[in-house]
Amino acid sequence: MEESNPAFEAVMSCVFGIEDHETRTYLVLCDRPGSTIAELATALERDRSTVNRSLSTLRDRGLVYRDRRLLDGGGDVYQYTATSLPEAKAMLHEALDAWTATVHDVIDEFDDGAD
Repeated sequence: MEESNPAFEAVMSCVFGIEDHETRTYLVLCDRPGSTIAELATALERDRSTVNRSLSTLRDRGLVYRDRRLLDGGGDVYQYTATSLPEAKAMLHEALDAWTATVHDVIDEFDDGAD
């Protein structure tokens, strides 16, 4: 985050501790709610296992949720939807506010040994 004007994607990756490809997965999913892993893999031009790991990380961070859909011929499939962009932005603000408060406490409690 050394850039004076970082891209939104870079901020998301930094604050949520996710990889750039996971941020890209989130943003693609914003435009394709209800997508399956196979659909996302095609859209992202990534293999299904990579997309599955990305979705798992994004779910852990609260940025994606999934619903199970029963198929007509039997079986089921998971469909994924991104947390809304306004909600993700609110989460970013909350995380940054908490981090800033922690850093201020560290600064205030620092004892440089000078008397």
